[in-house]
Amino acid sequence: MSDKTPPAFLLPDWPAPASVKALQTTRNGGVSNAPYANFNLGLHTGDDPMSVQENRTRLVAHLPNEPVWLEQVHSAEAIVISGEHFSRPPRADAAICRVPGQVCTIMTADCLPVLFCDQAGSVVAAAHAGWRGLAAGVLENTLNAMRTDPANILVWLGPAIGANAFEVGDEVRTAFLAASPDAAGAFFPAATQGKYHADLYALARQRLNAVGATRIFGGEYCAFSEPERFFSYRRDGATGRMASLIWLE
Repeated sequence: MSDKTPPAFLLPDWPAPASVKALQTTRNGGVSNAPYANFNLGLHTGDDPMSVQENRTRLVAHLPNEPVWLEQVHSAEAIVISGEHFSRPPRADAAICRVPGQVCTIMTADCLPVLFCDQAGSVVAAAHAGWRGLAAGVLENTLNAMRTDPANILVWLGPAIGANAFEVGDEVRTAFLAASPDAAGAFFPAATQGKYHADLYALARQRLNAVGATRIFGGEYCAFSEPERFFSYRRDGATGRMASLIWLE
């Protein structure tokens, strides 16, 4: 673990207020070995825990505090954190905070990471939105917990699997169409009979727009098609996890 290559981050390109800080990690700048090479932040992946801890230590050096890691279960559960200490990761798929220095964090490797802040810089949130969470309403629940007019919320969509790589069964399409017929535009037939390609970015925008959140940025990535930069579970199976982090300064 002598290599001290600094972590490689993406900075969200959005007009967030100065008090809002956010980072998106990539797979670069850590010590994990293949297939987790090399900036894996997930302790649940099968990677060497000491390597993951070293990677997390490198990340924390760029943060005001240790982030609150969640036990993500593809749910719509959104929790509000207020600076308290958790003895174990809370079981949820979104975190909301109004306390400066408290870092909201979610991990992904194909699922859609979504960061939120209000225009006043008084509340931030991070949500883990795979198709199950999206269909169950994790984005809507996050907005509700922010207790702010959605029209005043800025949203950033981070690196997720792109539509051309994300093949799903008809049950996924049916789940979204049950909520809104507009979801049909986010699916197109795959070469495999009975399968569809699903556009997570389009689905997220639809769900956000439907509840009045229209200031949406990002969404130009495909984790699957950039193996040199992003982890992808669909592409690799055994793989690491990236983190999307946001906090108030």
